Amino acid sequence: MTEPGTDSAPEQEPTPAEEAQPAEAPAGPSLEQQLAERTLDLQRLQAEYVNYKRRVDRDRELVRAQGEAAVLQSLLTVLDDIGRAAEHGELSGGFKAVADSLQNAVSKHKLEAFGAKGDAFDPSLHEAVFHAGESADVDTTTVDTVMRTGYKIGDRVLRAATVGVVDPASSAPEPAEPSTEASSPEAPAAESADADDNQH
Repeated sequence: MTEPGTDSAPEQEPTPAEEAQPAEAPAGPSLEQQLAERTLDLQRLQAEYVNYKRRVDRDRELVRAQGEAAVLQSLLTVLDDIGRAAEHGELSGGFKAVADSLQNAVSKHKLEAFGAKGDAFDPSLHEAVFHAGESADVDTTTVDTVMRTGYKIGDRVLRAATVGVVDPASSAPEPAEPSTEASSPEAPAAESADADDNQH
């Protein structure tokens, strides 16, 4: 006989088999998948570092080249004075030794002078300030006078050469052949006049 207010059904205790069954773990990436993901992350970071290093090296080289070009460009007027002194025979003694040392120094930095009489005119290298006429001795527009030497470093032009140019002589136009069309209409008229004379 049960006491009033109590449940009639007894509580069921879990069986040993139910206690031994573990709770299901949530599904997640396997160890191999995690390793593959970490490997991809490492490769991506390595590629980003290599690209960054290349960019830094390229920027550093560009800054160095710009600084070198700025220094060399400031020496161009000195090189112009040395060139004029050499043209007038004033480059001698200790002054010549200093000039030679300066030329050797700028040559080590790959500074090249260009622009000489007889060179083919190139708008990317020469600045033409006057035209000296035509010449039968040239086949193309050619530098005839150099007023200021040009300088470049590799393919980069620091200063264009200031020059005067001469063009090849233009060929004389061929004389036009005389036209025979004007005389052709008169031929039938002359033949008809001869025929009238014969009839008389």
